[in-house]
Amino acid sequence: MVTPAAWDAHPEPLAVDSAPRPEYGTGSLADLLPTLAAGMGVPGATAAITELNPADRACVFLIDGLGWEQLRAHPDEAPYLTSLLGSSRGGTGRPLTTGYPATTATSLASVGTGLPPGAHGLPGYTVRNPATGELMNQLRWQPWTEPGVWQPYPTVFQLAEAAGVHAAQVSSPTFQNTPLTKVALSGGTFHGRLTGEERMDLAAEQLAAGDRSLVYTYYAELDGAGHRYGVASDTWRGQLMYVDRLVQRLAGQLPPRTALYVTADHGMVDVPFDDDHRIDFDLDWELRAGVALLGGEGRARHVYAVPGAANDVVTCWREVLGEQFWVASRDEAIAAGWFGPRIDERVYARLGDVIAAARDDVLIIASEREPKESAMVGNHGSMTPAEQFVPLLEVRS
Repeated sequence: MVTPAAWDAHPEPLAVDSAPRPEYGTGSLADLLPTLAAGMGVPGATAAITELNPADRACVFLIDGLGWEQLRAHPDEAPYLTSLLGSSRGGTGRPLTTGYPATTATSLASVGTGLPPGAHGLPGYTVRNPATGELMNQLRWQPWTEPGVWQPYPTVFQLAEAAGVHAAQVSSPTFQNTPLTKVALSGGTFHGRLTGEERMDLAAEQLAAGDRSLVYTYYAELDGAGHRYGVASDTWRGQLMYVDRLVQRLAGQLPPRTALYVTADHGMVDVPFDDDHRIDFDLDWELRAGVALLGGEGRARHVYAVPGAANDVVTCWREVLGEQFWVASRDEAIAAGWFGPRIDERVYARLGDVIAAARDDVLIIASEREPKESAMVGNHGSMTPAEQFVPLLEVRS
């Protein structure tokens, strides 16, 4: 029998400070390159990941979408990578955290600049440009925004090159001149190669090109398979098998005094296609009330209110979504450290008036304004272990 008291009861929304904050300053993606550069004697670099030992030559192989939990769940498809799990994070067998949100543009900027999102200023898939009032897609860099103004800090590659370290990036030629590459990964030389095998071979050559070398290489197709087909799909597993062979190929060619680190920009969650798991903003009048712009992505939303409506919007979103999402005001998210220990002044207004991060396997889609993103099987962005935890596998020569 349902009592009146039970009928009137409302589940409490998730507390903002109950979200698992990324390990900024000790074990996040932003801490990786500064740690490696410090080991090479680059001035100003700090060895924040204390578990790592210095190496004269270091290579970071970033596999887009290779989350820690997904890797551990697929030992048959990735036998070589699985054999390296115990080496992660300096032999502790633990992962890194990506930073929030767990999305490619944000994570690549964190890797390359050595700064958390609140400082480098790419705090989401799409965010509002305070100068224009428009949404800015930071992965595709649309609409055009001057890169050096949007992200003014030097990259770790630039600092390393200035200190006499041989710095290089080996990736798809597609990425050579993109604004995201410019703000996140510039410095040293860029080498475009089409196939994964070519990238592995050239990365090994670049490592050997200097007494001190810092080399970055990248593979994107695992992420694409996850978005389109899901991490439970045969296509994703086939990509993982290929990635496993690539890592083994590179590891077999490392020159002396080299440390290879295999990591990722985020993990991924498959979300079912039904109304319980996919909440459509474009069809929900409650969620739309008082909202001027919807930014971010399905599991990590930046919500921009019309003037004067921010408090009402955060109250409404908490009431509607608070059992499944951590819903915070901008200042609450900053105080909780979601974007790092500090927020640069130029970044503050890029953050949503309301920020919603998924805890459960749910999305806030926008079927009309974001049809392609709304159709994806695999998704990421939030602070759950499946999205936040990424490997830091190590091979030394």
